Amino acid sequence: MRYRFLVSLPAVAAVAAIVSLAPVPVASQAPLSVAKTTATVKTWTPARTPDGQPDLQGIWNNASTTPLERPTKFAGKQVLTAEEVAEQDAQAVLNADRPPRAGNPGGYNSFWLEKGKATIQTSLIVDPPDGRLPPLTPKAQKREDARAEATRRGIDPADSWEDRNLYERCLTRGLPGAMMPGFYNHNYQILQTPGYVVILVEMIHDARIIPLDGRSHLPQNIRQWMGDSRGRWEGNTLVVETTNFTDKIKLASMQPVALVVGFSETSRLVERFTRIDADKMDYRFTIDDPTTFTRPWTAAIPMVKIQEPIYEYACHEGNYGLPNILAGAREDEKAAQAAAKK
Repeated sequence: MRYRFLVSLPAVAAVAAIVSLAPVPVASQAPLSVAKTTATVKTWTPARTPDGQPDLQGIWNNASTTPLERPTKFAGKQVLTAEEVAEQDAQAVLNADRPPRAGNPGGYNSFWLEKGKATIQTSLIVDPPDGRLPPLTPKAQKREDARAEATRRGIDPADSWEDRNLYERCLTRGLPGAMMPGFYNHNYQILQTPGYVVILVEMIHDARIIPLDGRSHLPQNIRQWMGDSRGRWEGNTLVVETTNFTDKIKLASMQPVALVVGFSETSRLVERFTRIDADKMDYRFTIDDPTTFTRPWTAAIPMVKIQEPIYEYACHEGNYGLPNILAGAREDEKAAQAAAKK
């Protein structure tokens, strides 16, 4: 059974309400392999919109337990057997239901989460061939080391709401975070009109309006949370190039390391959407960020069409989480001051 959230907040939020919907047929969640995807694209012809575009419209889901990076136990292995896929799925449930350590109230368990199923890929990253993120640049590595050290020392900055990441503040997951699986509500509604493609992201309610008319990117001095996207068609594939990112996107450590580090103002993201049959889409993106990574990298995330609506993700910056986090930080400071006086 799949659960969808009418109201949902990040892990720090106090309240989440759910509504149970009919389960998605197992067949629609069939895993895709990179090889199968490539072969299928050559033989299937998508329907067309009234203005002649390949029709990508509908509501799509990309929930998956496949990790961003290839685990060391699968080194040198690109795809999994059916038995290994089942083992990965079972392990994901165990991980979600593991009791929290003493003193930790815990977060969501598998009842709340929409993890989906593992694909037969051993990692979402398909390039580099080892399925791992490329090395960070020295500057980015220094920044990541500082973050890791702060985490190790239990430092959790909360002097103001601006110290908290944008995901926690219900503003955005940025890109490519908004297009990646993680917790729940991994649903995307694609709409097409002459000259535009719109991608409505259920999680954190981002709406991407992508022009297809060949216009130039915004001036370099204009930076946006989701960057500035421009689309074009290459055969039946929608190619979206996004630039003009801000370097202020810093996500929580619950995200993959690439998103923890955050992207720089030199980042360039290229996404490719290719419908491979009536119910499946090959989605992949390439990140070229010379300030953060020593080389570009590519991830492939299969998407399946679902017959369910998009719900409002009613997470907002004034939710209970932020006042409680800041109030808790002040209490910790008072306790530390009292201990120092003793």
